[in-house]
Amino acid sequence: MIANLTRGTTIASRVKIANNSWTRMKGLLGGADFPPGEALIITHCQSIHMFFMKFSIDVIFCDSQNKVVGLCQDIKPFYLSPVFFKASFAIELPSGTIAASKTQLGDQVQY
Repeated sequence: MIANLTRGTTIASRVKIANNSWTRMKGLLGGADFPPGEALIITHCQSIHMFFMKFSIDVIFCDSQNKVVGLCQDIKPFYLSPVFFKASFAIELPSGTIAASKTQLGDQVQY
């Protein structure tokens, strides 16, 4: 589970972690959809690409203290996110999750 401690909201209830070269490179590629409540945490990540994706996603970038340092809402297939130099990991989520969880820059998350 991933929670936004600052807002008292749940960001995701089912979480997978991409923490090696293969899983980080693959990410969500090949998936047909991304059900609500799911998340993929990508370690050592300051930016993402959406090349060859089939659906849009939200992404929360956090630093090593789990503080939100970047937000990207509804990133479309074949787009790139900005680079968030302070980010330590990224949380990929179904589109609309950032708004639903009321997540903002500076919030503290826990997983």
